[in-house]
Amino acid sequence: MSAIDDLLATARTGWTRLTPHEARDAWAAGALLIDTRTPWQRDAQGELPGAVIIDRTVLEWRLDPSSEWGIPEARTGARVVIACRQGFSSSLAAHSLRDLGIEATDIVGGVEAWIAEGLPVHRDPVDERR
Repeated sequence: MSAIDDLLATARTGWTRLTPHEARDAWAAGALLIDTRTPWQRDAQGELPGAVIIDRTVLEWRLDPSSEWGIPEARTGARVVIACRQGFSSSLAAHSLRDLGIEATDIVGGVEAWIAEGLPVHRDPVDERR
């Protein structure tokens, strides 16, 4: 195993990742769905309904409820579900958020799995937070 594979396995220990259908259901029940994909990935794959777009480089600052740069939704204590293209960087992001005390998880297989499961995507304007 490579060093990144070890890091990813460690990051995924102790919490449950969600299938695409479970992620959609969690969002419908009030979870905050965060999409960290790049603009070109979102352009190619489409947008997730209800997702808030936050660049991975500022994710922790936007979702830490005690951060002066946090988004208002972060202060609600809602569960956070992270989406990326394939479900790798989202696991590392969820782990980082969990280290901050945030209830976070991610989607097994990412947006590619979401699409493969037949869940909706759209091309409408998005809620992007910088």
